[in-house]
Amino acid sequence: QVQPVESGGGLVQAGGSLRLSCPASGRTSSGYTMGWFRQAPGKEREFVASITNTGVTTNYANFVEGRFIISRDYVRNTLYLQMNSLKPEDTAVYYCNAVRTGSHDPLYDSWGQGTQVTVSS
Repeated sequence: QVQPVESGGGLVQAGGSLRLSCPASGRTSSGYTMGWFRQAPGKEREFVASITNTGVTTNYANFVEGRFIISRDYVRNTLYLQMNSLKPEDTAVYYCNAVRTGSHDPLYDSWGQGTQVTVSS
């Protein structure tokens, strides 16, 4: 299987926006709930957001506080995360993965390289 190739990260000032993209691979197919995860330096990887295979239901971590929107494009077979009102504490490497049904856990134990998001004060 091809590893996910996340993109769209970068350096942004607090309050700014970024849009992350994750083209589907064999393990991030449209038949699964898909999600975004992040890992800050010195911390464990954590769940950010998910969207079901139908795209009807979304779920967000509490720290999102309405600032992010997860979406998926079935034609382009791509997962997105629109991040607005970014805070310095959002600084992390962001990853995409399928999500295990009924949980906030990743389905696969291997990860892509992720995309770095750095938010300055």
